[in-house]
Amino acid sequence: MEQKTAQQRDAVAQLPLESLEKYLAAHIDGFRGPLSVRKFSGGQSNPTFKLETASGLYVLRRQPPGKLLKSAHAVDREFRVMRALADTDVPVPRVMHLCEDPTLIGSLFFVMEYCEGRIFWHADLPEVDERQRTAIYDEMNRVLAALHSVDIESVGLSDYGRPGNYFERQFERWRGQYRASELSRIGAMESLMAWLAKNLPEDDGRVALVHGDYRLDNIMFHHREARAVALLDWELSTLGHPFADLAYQCMQMRMPADGGKISGLMGLDRAALGIPSEREYVARYCERMGIGGIDNWAFYLAFSFFRLAAIIQGVAKRAQDGNASNKNAATLGRLVEPVALMALDVIETDG
Repeated sequence: MEQKTAQQRDAVAQLPLESLEKYLAAHIDGFRGPLSVRKFSGGQSNPTFKLETASGLYVLRRQPPGKLLKSAHAVDREFRVMRALADTDVPVPRVMHLCEDPTLIGSLFFVMEYCEGRIFWHADLPEVDERQRTAIYDEMNRVLAALHSVDIESVGLSDYGRPGNYFERQFERWRGQYRASELSRIGAMESLMAWLAKNLPEDDGRVALVHGDYRLDNIMFHHREARAVALLDWELSTLGHPFADLAYQCMQMRMPADGGKISGLMGLDRAALGIPSEREYVARYCERMGIGGIDNWAFYLAFSFFRLAAIIQGVAKRAQDGNASNKNAATLGRLVEPVALMALDVIETDG
């Protein structure tokens, strides 16, 4: 705990608070100092800070300092998509200002409202009872269907990504990101990438706004109700295939429930917990979207594991280079192989 506190203090110390306070007062209506800042402990990718001021609470989210991978840490895209979704059925924080001048604090950043609520870090939801678990999982399902039902043209996001051949393009992107971050050769990743390359599904024409990192701990829930108040962390959002988001969330359900850095539901009695099975969860999503079922499910799941492994490898590489937002990121590198092996298991059992 002492180490983490020191790291948070270091991150705050990098911010030029006096000039930042003056800048925000000039660009956000009603903003008034004095300003004090605290770094949130979560968030491997884009450092995120709580701003306490005389005019209220805000959140600042910035790119990490240092050299960044191409197209990574796109806080400007996060700002744009949350602003576009403000009047939809997708709950998002109200965004206030995007600073595209990297000289002020050393990188791009944006400011949004501070939302109050609960974030759950464990997939089995030990904090709540069976009834609330059922409702929370159904609410996640509802929000995901609402996201994939957004009219991208009416909200001004028709140019937010390239439609068509989503999985082919994403596979090439993440394979490139993985190679750029590779610290050692991992046999399981090599086998997984070879299988994915040979089994890319035909494009079925589905295009939706996708979150890119849709999981339990990126959703803030009401303090008492099983109601989502904010879907967070939009860095990986784009126009893409909706089944990518669904498979990415279901991937978490297949991970070990060992209380590690990535919490899953493997081996747990979900019926006793009030948590739907993967089959039930997918069926409810299909019902909400008005579709009969999903083909190529093993590919979508395996691709989700692959992309997670590539993301983890990128965090480990940034840690080695000294510019990860959390010093504990270095230990994540050891998860790349186990995640790739989970994907190979999906291929063997579901493919």
